[in-house]
Amino acid sequence: MAKDGEKSEWKEFIWNPRTREFLGRTASSWGLILLFYVVFYIFLAGMFALTMYVMLQTLDDHKPTWQDRLSTPGMVIRPKADETFEIVYNIHNTESWDMYAQALDKFLSPYNNSVQAQKNDECTPDQYFVQEDSGDVKNNPKRSCQFNRTILEDCSGMNDRYYGYESGKPCIIIKLNRVIGMLPGKDGQAPYVTCGAKRYKVGKDEWREDTEKIGELLYFPPNGTFNLMYYPYYGKKAQVNYSQPLVAVKFLNITANQDVNIECKINANNIPIGSERDKFAGRVSFKLRINTNN
Repeated sequence: MAKDGEKSEWKEFIWNPRTREFLGRTASSWGLILLFYVVFYIFLAGMFALTMYVMLQTLDDHKPTWQDRLSTPGMVIRPKADETFEIVYNIHNTESWDMYAQALDKFLSPYNNSVQAQKNDECTPDQYFVQEDSGDVKNNPKRSCQFNRTILEDCSGMNDRYYGYESGKPCIIIKLNRVIGMLPGKDGQAPYVTCGAKRYKVGKDEWREDTEKIGELLYFPPNGTFNLMYYPYYGKKAQVNYSQPLVAVKFLNITANQDVNIECKINANNIPIGSERDKFAGRVSFKLRINTNN
């Protein structure tokens, strides 16, 4: 009997025909609760939408409102075979070096003189190409300066389609990462690239450099400079046709059949030397090995 009484109580709790209550509440009570939560969540959604709208009004489509810019931009090389930054090939094995030549061809195709003449302007060298906005009137899209691949001369692929790889005199192309608004040099002194032996550890307290293995280097453009006319960079949306300036390094007589550890770095009078903790800040390191054995 007790069980029947408990069962009857549960039935009445779920639905009480006398008071017409469902789960202890009448239809009007449930309606008021539902109405409250509907209004409450509509209010929350409206507040969120209003907050997002106000925040979006502070953003610029063409450049970041706040920029936590690194004081030292990164550098990268091409060709890049993999994440290890190792360029290893045999001059007698065409397949081992042809992939590097093809990678450089693909990378430099946007720098063809005909493409650059169609998209970009001839600028005055050795000075910044500043394009200021007029108050609230945006000067967009902004123009960009031509960087023709012929500037790279022996490393342009125009006269030597194999970029020196088949003769054991390979070209490496270096570019500086894009940073919006950066002016890399003051008092008219353009930043430039230098490459040399990388210091590496061979024992617990022993360090070594491959200075004697690197041999003679040629830089294109001369002195390995990034001309000031390619700066400042205004962003991908504001400067759609921007072409990053490049520096090519040609190794004329590097020691064959041995690993040569190389480091290239940016030099500028207003760019601090990168930290040892970040191997890409203002520098890039790679291994080059040219095998000549059949």
